[in-house]
Amino acid sequence: MSVPYTLLGLIEETARHGYDLKQSYDRRFGDAKPIRFSQIYRALAQLVRDGQAEIVGVEPGAGPDRKRYAITREGVADLDRWLAEPEDPQPQLQNVLFTKVVLALISGRSAEEFLDAQRERHMSRMRELTKIRREATETHTELLADYQLFHIEADLRWIDHAAVRLASLAAEVRQ
Repeated sequence: MSVPYTLLGLIEETARHGYDLKQSYDRRFGDAKPIRFSQIYRALAQLVRDGQAEIVGVEPGAGPDRKRYAITREGVADLDRWLAEPEDPQPQLQNVLFTKVVLALISGRSAEEFLDAQRERHMSRMRELTKIRREATETHTELLADYQLFHIEADLRWIDHAAVRLASLAAEVRQ
């Protein structure tokens, strides 16, 4: 999962302090991929440096000042590109797919379009692997292709399942 893009999606929803971002992240994605405060602040510094986020307020706190972060136009454009871009099929991709679906729903973008594009990317990779498997002359090549095909099949089942449940997921994540 890409932490910077996840944070961009969360600050696009509303400007937030690092602490608020951590709470929102944990509530939505923490079960799948825990994150430390240091990762959040390191990613925020990188996003500000790269012009994708900006500090829109500073408030005194008990410790260091609390900075409120918001997404910039450049950040929105980059997030749009990332959310629209299907991922190459690979093991452990589910966390990224889930994150993209949730962030698309939070932002009002089309999660269905993303899932359709992702399905097509998976089907294309499946065709490539099937050809490799058919032409394989060694068992290890066949088994590796089988392994990847089985993961892609599982992802495709999840994509179809998620597509059916988008309305109920949208209601949950927009709370």
